[in-house]
Parts: sequence; structure tokens; C-alpha cells
Amino acid sequence: MTGFRTSTRTSGPPRPNRSKTRSGSRSKSRCLAAAVLAITGLVTTGAGTSAADPTSGPTAIVSMGDSYISGEAGRWQGNSLTNSGSRDGTDRAWTGSGYDPSRVYGTTAANGCHRSDSAEVRSATGTTQALVNIACSGATTANVFRSSNGGQSYKGEAPQADQLAAVAAANNVKTIALSIGGNDLGFADIITSCATDYIIWYSYCHDDQQQAVDAKIDTVMANVGKSIDEIRAVMSGAGYAAAGYRIVLQSYPSPIPRAADNRYVESGWSRTNTGGCPFWNKDSDWARDSLVPQIANRLKGVAAAKGAQFLDLRDMLQGREVCAKAAKQVSATQPASATTSEWARWIDSNGTQGPVQESVHPNYFGQLGQGRCLALIYAKPTGNYTCRNTAGSGASGMYLTAVS
Repeated sequence: MTGFRTSTRTSGPPRPNRSKTRSGSRSKSRCLAAAVLAITGLVTTGAGTSAADPTSGPTAIVSMGDSYISGEAGRWQGNSLTNSGSRDGTDRAWTGSGYDPSRVYGTTAANGCHRSDSAEVRSATGTTQALVNIACSGATTANVFRSSNGGQSYKGEAPQADQLAAVAAANNVKTIALSIGGNDLGFADIITSCATDYIIWYSYCHDDQQQAVDAKIDTVMANVGKSIDEIRAVMSGAGYAAAGYRIVLQSYPSPIPRAADNRYVESGWSRTNTGGCPFWNKDSDWARDSLVPQIANRLKGVAAAKGAQFLDLRDMLQGREVCAKAAKQVSATQPASATTSEWARWIDSNGTQGPVQESVHPNYFGQLGQGRCLALIYAKPTGNYTCRNTAGSGASGMYLTAVS
């Protein structure tokens, strides 16, 4: 994590008793995204390899953008306090004698893109013949633009729009799912600041972080719109008619619950050491009920302006978030389960269990849910929808509700 800021903030709750032993501490946060990458690593099912007419290759859905669609944290199915072995069955990288993240992330385990085998597009089964993932953890809008129009390579990999050109030539692309803008807004900095304010400074983060978001959001949304324009330019150049494919712009789910839905008391070390959700109640409510909706509503406006469909995921993890009362941690007596376990990765910034960039992302179970959402909207050729889960059910319980 970068250095802590010492600017004056609104005072937080009274300092809790910090005299308890801090063994097993699960935080000091740095989350959401850091990623490096080197090669394209397309993941397809039955994709062709030669140039094709837009109607001749295998049908395909393509996912583009950042960590919330690339498959970051797909290694984990629930969260467990056990640090050895399979971590009570939560660690899908466990080989029986060690850990091999490539079992989940393939070649991108090494380069940091973390395109998991359970990533949203990979889990959108029953849709197209090819499921192609060119998203990368840590990507910004500049990593989506074409290089000819200001796009930037990301750690040695070509901009995603340039990668899309090759995919569009080899496949009959029907839908492009895009998740982008979060890193432009500084999600990692927001999470780091809020967790730091809980652990170190005992002050709130929502006041100054809201100001930071407000100062950036207009520019970020303009660049999200440009990302859609860049995608359309690539598709047009590949011979696709505007009506021949769809772009689905999606929003972000909240990985932490509202204060009233948190199963741990606000003060003390339980949210840090046990739950992996070190946030004050007011900051949690701000993130869940102000920040996430603000971003979702702005993204919806961009989709409308650019003729894209909008998939609202703000409530997708409701009741399945880290520390949610309605979900449980995995243990030796409580096995990993899509119906009872948390669907988001906790904050594990000390690196006891895997890299910190996996923190606060939808995990394996969450990604299966995202994939079902994508499959459901794929079956809806028009209209905007929000996707939610059904309590007590796995990915099969995801459902869409039309939004105006």
C-alpha cells in the first residue's frame, strides 16, 4: 500500500480498545486492483483462427474491461480463517501439496490479469459457441481505446480494442460485455483510504472520498463513452453492421454490506481480524447506498447516450457480501457452498492467502452469478435490466428486472 495520508478528516467513532492481540490480522488494506500482464491469453470455446466474414465464424460473447469482469478472485469459493492446506476447501489453487494459481487463472496467474476459468463470460454458458475474455485486472479506459486513438498498452499487452479487432475477424461476435471506469475513479485508493481510516486513524473516509469521486466522475464517464465509441469503430472496421451485435455496459456490485446487514460489531477487531471488512458503519452505508448507486446511475446514462444496453449489478451480491449477516464463513464444519458462503473476497492485504489484488472482488460463487446475469441479458435483445440473486439459491437463482 502507498503511504497513509494525514489530511484532516471528519472525526470517526470513539477509539475502540486496541489492547487485544493482533495475531491473525487480516488487513492493512490495499485492494481492488493492481495487475500486470504480458500476453493476450484469449479464452474461447471453439473459436476459429483465420479471418472470417462477420457471419461465418463461431458465434461469440466477448468480455472487455477491468477486474470486475476479468475473473479476479475466481480462485476463492468463500472465505476461511484457516491458512493452511486447502483453506477448508476455499482455495481452488490447492494441488494437494502446494498452491498453483494457474489452475484457475491459466497463464494470467503470472502476469496479473487474472482471467479465471469462472470469469463472467466463461460462466455465461448456454449462449454462444465462443466465450472470449480480453479483460484485465487493473485496466482503465485508456487500456480499452485503440492505440491509433490514444489507447495505451497495459504492461506489454495491446489495448483491448486492438485485441478485439482480431477476435471480431475470427468470430461472429454477438455481444460485447464491458466493465470499465472503476480504476479511473480510483477504487483501490478509496478502499485503501477507508480501511486505513478504520484501522489506523479512527476517522471516516466518506467525506473526502466523495469529493474525490465528484472531481473525477465527469471525465471518467466521458472516457467510458469513448470506450464504447472505440469498440464500435473496431466492429465497423471488421465489417459488422451496427445492428449485428450488442454492447452491454455493466455497473459494479457492492462487495460490502450496509451497516445494518453486517454480522460483526463496529468496534473492536472482529471486522479486521475475523471478517476481513474493516470499515466504519457510516462509510459502509456511504459506499453501499451512495457511491455504488452514483456510479451505476452515471453508467446507465452513458449506455443510453451511446445506444448500449445497461446491466445494473449494484444489488447482485445483496446478502452475499463480505461480512453479511445472511452469509457464513467457511470452516471445517461449514463447507463452501453457493447457497451459504460469501460471494466476495475479503480483504487479505497481509498476503496470508494469495495476492492482495484479489480483495473485494466477486469470488468463484459471485462470478457464477455474474455469468448467469450475462446469459439472462443475452436472451433479452433490447432493454435495460438489473440482476439480483435469490436468497438460499446459487447462480441458478439469479433473475432480471427491467429498469426504465
